[in-house]
Amino acid sequence: MPCYKFWIKSVICVCLLSLWLLATGCSLRPSRLAPETTEIPPFRPPTLAATITPTPKPTRPKEQATLAPTCTDQLNFVSDLTFPDGTVVDPSSTIDKRWEVDNSGSCNWDENYKLRQIAGPDLGSLKEQALYPARSGSRATIRIVVTAPAEAGKYHLVWQAINPEGQPFGDPIYMDIVVSKP
Repeated sequence: MPCYKFWIKSVICVCLLSLWLLATGCSLRPSRLAPETTEIPPFRPPTLAATITPTPKPTRPKEQATLAPTCTDQLNFVSDLTFPDGTVVDPSSTIDKRWEVDNSGSCNWDENYKLRQIAGPDLGSLKEQALYPARSGSRATIRIVVTAPAEAGKYHLVWQAINPEGQPFGDPIYMDIVVSKP
C-alpha cells in the first residue's frame, strides 16, 4: 500500500498548489506583461433621448409680399352711371357718383382691395375706401359721395384701384364736373 499513500499525498499537494495559485494568481501582476492601469468605470448602457422635431407654423412672412401673385388684378372702366363728364352741378351740392367697371383680372376683390383718390381737390370723401367686392370676371358698381365746391369752376377728380400689397392696378376712374355760378 505504499503506492496508495503516495497517490493521496500527490493529490493533496496538487490541490494545495492549485488553491495557492488560484489565490495568489489574481493579485500578481507581472510588470513586463501588463503596465499598471487606472480603474475602468463600470459599464452603463447608453440612454436614448427622444428627438422632437418642431413643426413650423404656417406664416405669411413679409417676403411673400414681394413674390409674384397667384392671380392677376385688373379693373376696366365700362361707363359712368351717374354724373357723366361735364355735368353742371350747383355749388355745395351732394354728388353721388357711380361707375360701372369690370373685374377682368383673375383675382377676386375682397375687403383688402381699396380705391384711393390720386388726383383732384378734397371734396369731403375719404381718400381711401373699400373697393366694391367683386369676383373675377364680374361687373361691379363703384360709388363715391362728394360735396361740390362752393366756388364755380371745372373740377377733375381721379381714383385708382389698389391691391392688398398696395400696388395700383387697372383703369383709373375719374369725375369731371362743372360747378355753376351762384
